[in-house]
Amino acid sequence: MEVVMSNQQIVWDQEIIEKYNYSGPRYTSYPTALEFHEAYTPAEFDMACTQYPERPLSLYIHIPFCHKLCYFCGCNKVITRHHHKADIYLDSLELEIRQRAALFTERKVTQLHFGGGTPTFLTKVQFTRLMSLLRGEFTFEEGAEISIEVDPREIELDMLDHLRDEGFNRLSIGVQDFNKEVQHLVNRDQDEDFIISMVQRAKDLGFRSTNLDLIYGLPKQSAESLALTIKRVLEMEPGRLSVFNYAHMPTLFAAQRKIKDADLPAPAEKLVMLQETIENLTGAGYQFIGMDHFALPDDELAIAQREGILHRNFQGYTTQGECDLLGMGVSAISMIGDSYAQNKKDLKEYYAQVDEKRHALWRGVALDQDDLIRREVIKQLICNFTLDTKAIEAEFNLDFDKYFAEDIKLLQTFINDELVTMHEGRIDVELRGRLLIRNICMCFDKYLRDRARQQQFSRVI
Repeated sequence: MEVVMSNQQIVWDQEIIEKYNYSGPRYTSYPTALEFHEAYTPAEFDMACTQYPERPLSLYIHIPFCHKLCYFCGCNKVITRHHHKADIYLDSLELEIRQRAALFTERKVTQLHFGGGTPTFLTKVQFTRLMSLLRGEFTFEEGAEISIEVDPREIELDMLDHLRDEGFNRLSIGVQDFNKEVQHLVNRDQDEDFIISMVQRAKDLGFRSTNLDLIYGLPKQSAESLALTIKRVLEMEPGRLSVFNYAHMPTLFAAQRKIKDADLPAPAEKLVMLQETIENLTGAGYQFIGMDHFALPDDELAIAQREGILHRNFQGYTTQGECDLLGMGVSAISMIGDSYAQNKKDLKEYYAQVDEKRHALWRGVALDQDDLIRREVIKQLICNFTLDTKAIEAEFNLDFDKYFAEDIKLLQTFINDELVTMHEGRIDVELRGRLLIRNICMCFDKYLRDRARQQQFSRVI
């Protein structure tokens, strides 16, 4: 069944979606983290830091602590109620920040993002300590984008006032679902009225934007119950929405073993949830950014996409694509120069290495010319649903059809199904193909030529 969504942003074709609904990467990077290796050296990282000195800097700070375990979560986190553990963590983080900052003394920070775990595990005093350190070690551009992920369960409303005073101007609030039974089954009971108050308080305080995170495919969730959550969310008018597919991988994530397979909605029901959610959000005026992201038309993400300048990195879609990204804290990933680097994932190992070496580098990958070419192709497609092949030829001095002959063969099935159109000098993803953008990008992924590796990814929808 073919259904056209409002505003001509997407066409839902059930048969096509079922045909292509196999596993694949999310392309927050190319090459993906599967290609990272421990032979990547601190010297390579230091060299990468000098590669593009004119680039502004985006900082990512990972705070791993959570008060309670959400059963669906696949993030790198530490469950504790002891706030002194955060002080110990900040001691090590301070050593890492000071060492890394010395490599970027000439750079300006245009973006800072706190992720986790739960960054709002930190107390006001701990936030002030960390922000003072960052401002002391790095040069922030006036009006820099400073954002944070918020868990609405373990926070006082006036924490938003404190965050605003510390310079934060964007929030991302984890809602997941307002249905009480669903919340209980994933161990995430929360107060709907408090979330509504938080969103309003953020608006009153002058936060530039509030993003709400939702998840579909959770235990006992139905299309009807999710539609009620969407209805309530729309009443709050967030600038951005993320609607993530719950990927049930209990062999990888121990917490997910607490979720019973029998409670999960069937694949067909999940597709109905997604279809209705997209319909409801685009019908309410949101722009479909791609995969699981939506934004109001006047939001920076939506504007950047319409202008063809949207980017993507480890935090998802971003308007700050011309930055080098420096990640600090346990498990944090950096995208510096033509390389990616990741910190130690185990907290004890992170502490030990920072104490000994003042950095936490664990693994990474230096990109070769082919990686850079394919990264640009995949980024353009996944962000803007179109690719200027002439621009790729000019930038990288190649003949597109010759260079990508094998890839175009793989793309042919999407062309045959009228999901992709190849013009002279351009490849366009049609409205029927936009939900399958990950699959389309996979055609240009040389590391996926060995199809056996796909089992390491979640399904695309």
